Amino acid sequence: MMTSEKQSIVLTVNGREQQLQLLPWVSLLDALREHIHLTGTKKGCDHGQCGACTILVDGKRVLSCLTLAVMKDGAEITTIEGISNGEELHPVQKAFIEHDAFQCGYCTPGQICSAVGMLNEGKAKTREEVQELMSGNLCRCGANRGIINAIMAVKQDSYE
Repeated sequence: MMTSEKQSIVLTVNGREQQLQLLPWVSLLDALREHIHLTGTKKGCDHGQCGACTILVDGKRVLSCLTLAVMKDGAEITTIEGISNGEELHPVQKAFIEHDAFQCGYCTPGQICSAVGMLNEGKAKTREEVQELMSGNLCRCGANRGIINAIMAVKQDSYE
């Protein structure tokens, strides 16, 4: 039986506690965009196939369009708006700029969040592994080479 009653949840988003009243079927993506008004996380396919909605939940990469917000009550959420340290860009953000890793820019927030999460996982050792582990984030305008170059630069400089 589905309930149409809103549920109370608390999310810590980019270091700020957010208390929300949401219907149980609201996605984490919609909670972020429509209720907290953080629009950096993009809605692409809304089916978990493009990666544009990738964020970090408790430090792990998550497709926010496939995640119900009520399932993440109490979670620590990092969106593209929270990746930098104030005015100081994250190394991945700097590398994306230096390696021209975005053209249209639509997928960039999800790509950056996914790259940060993947680097934190410590699984990618080679360029091929980075390509494979980033394959869930699609770039339709052709910046994939720059994206992989940026991630490899950060990996070699900061994450070894």
